[in-house]
Formats: sequence, structure tokens, C-alpha cells
Amino acid sequence: MDTHLSSSNSSSCQVDSNFRYSFFTITYSMIFILGFIANCYVLWVFTRVYPSRRLSEIKIFMLNLTMADLLFLVTMPLWIVYYHNQGDWIMPSFLCNLAGCFFFINTYCSVAFLGVISYNRFQAVTRPVETAQSTARKRGILISCSIWLIIVSSASYFLFDSGTNMKVSEMGNVTRCFEDYSSTSNTLLVAIHFLLIGVFFIIFLIILVCNLIIIRTLLSQPANVRQSTSVKHRALWMVCAVLAVFIVCFVPHHMIHGPWTLTVLEIWQKDNCALRQRLNDAHQVTLCLMSTNCMLDPIIYCFLTKKFRRHLMEHIKSMGGSRKCSRQTTETGLEAGMVPLNELAVDSIRK
Repeated sequence: MDTHLSSSNSSSCQVDSNFRYSFFTITYSMIFILGFIANCYVLWVFTRVYPSRRLSEIKIFMLNLTMADLLFLVTMPLWIVYYHNQGDWIMPSFLCNLAGCFFFINTYCSVAFLGVISYNRFQAVTRPVETAQSTARKRGILISCSIWLIIVSSASYFLFDSGTNMKVSEMGNVTRCFEDYSSTSNTLLVAIHFLLIGVFFIIFLIILVCNLIIIRTLLSQPANVRQSTSVKHRALWMVCAVLAVFIVCFVPHHMIHGPWTLTVLEIWQKDNCALRQRLNDAHQVTLCLMSTNCMLDPIIYCFLTKKFRRHLMEHIKSMGGSRKCSRQTTETGLEAGMVPLNELAVDSIRK
């Protein structure tokens, strides 16, 4: 697996990033709490605001992106326990397989759905008439099903592979989860990992080109009407949000993952312990960044759909109004106990 791995081969270099145990425990806990609340709220809004039969293509993609995030978030407590125990998998081994499988599904479903969301917005900007005339609901369902089928089929490897392995560490014998490549051919592993990296950068190139064309098109359009200016600003913010999530969460990991894989398999820089340690440290940080997409994806919905923003603002205002009403009621009650009735009458007339 391309996730949680430390080098444990026969080299003289003993590479492990000990900071990861506390680092992942803290950051994963924050990501789990914030991401779970945000994505559950998004899912609740979708079921409350949008009837399932009236979902447009882009809302279908957004709904699937939320489901992919929640799929990984439900297994995140397993990783929190794992890192809290200094990288010792104390739970049943099949849960390690499940956690690894869901990590892979979330990563590449997120990449794929962010890609099709960007292409959908590209079509909406460059071909607005055709896009407005058709909701393309069936196409959205077909594309979503195809993405899930391809990625879940690829991730099924993690369900049948031996995910756990024993390792001797400073803590004694510990059970690692997807931190051993010794049972698989190095050539096959290199091919698989670099294939994933290649596919990722092809999708990234598509997203980058689509969003740059969107930005150029929006900036070149004259904004004579106030409403059109507001719409343009929201569209630009959406483009920036998608690019930011993609660049922050996924690009660093896939840039470092190639050389890291070669050093872990001892194909490249086998005896350069300092370089291998630096790559391993960087790899742990990029893994954490990649997991933050579960927390950042809901931000995209705020820029992407007017109904979602309106519903969110109404919900916030209603909560604020309830607190304000409660506070005013309390203050009025206190004042009524201290102020003479005739003064209250005068105050009420003044108001």
C-alpha cells in the first residue's frame, strides 16, 4: 500500500519517523471531528434541500465526493488508535485491510470526482447554453458508477492481501499495518505505484487546464451588472477552492511518493541513510496533508451551490437568533426584577 510504510529491509539504514506517532494521533483526531461533522452536515443538507430525482450532474458528483470522504472518516479512529499505540495494530487484522482499502478509495475517488467537477464547471463556462439546457443527470450517474467501479475494484487488493506484519522495534514486537513490501515483487510494486502517480498527474493536468481556462474566460467577460459581478466572484472563488484543495492535499504526496518508493524498496540510494530519512519524514507529512481533503472538501460546496450557501447562512442566522432571543429574554427578566414598573413603562414607550 502507498500509505503507512516504513523501511524495514536488510539495509544498514534503520528508517522510521518517530514523530509520526504523536503527529498523526493529534492531526487525525482533529480531521476526524471536523471532517465528520462537516460532511454529515453536507449530506443532511443534500437530503433536505435537493430531491434525489432533481439532482443535476455536478450535485451528483458532489454527493459522491461526500460519500467517499465519509467512507474514510469512519475508519479514521482505527488509524488514531494505531498511531496512539506507537504503530502497533492491536485490533483484528481484517480491520487493517478494511482501513487500507477505504484509504485508497477515498484518495482516488476524491481525485476523480474533483476532476469531473472541474470539467463540469469548464463546460458550464465555455458552453453555458448547452449546459443550462440539460441537467445531464443520467450521465452524472453513469460517470459516478464507473468511477466507483474502477476504484473499488482496484482497492479490493487490500482486502485480500496480508495487511499486517510483525516487526521488532524499540517497544518490542509490534504488529504493523501495511508497512511491509517484502512479500511482493519489487518490479510489480514500482510499476503499480508509478502508474498511480502517472494517472494522478494526468488528472491534475486536466484540472489545471480546465480551471485556468475558466479563470481566463471569467476575467475576460465584461461585468456591467452587479449580479453578474457577484456570480463571477463566486465562480472564481470556486475555482480557487478546487485548485487549493487539490494542490495542498494531493500534489505534495504524489511528488514525494515516487522517490520515496524507490528508497523504501532499496532500488535507489540504498545506503544514503540521511536522504532516506528525509524522504520518509516528508512522506509522513504529505500523508497527513492528503487526509485533510476530508475536512476541506465541504468548503467547495459553499462556493459551488447557491442553495447550499443560503441554507447554511439561514441555519447560522437561526442559531444566532435563538441565542439572541434567549439572551434578551434573560436580560429582560433580570431588569424586570430590579427596575420599578413605572420606569419599565416609560422605557417601553420610548422604544
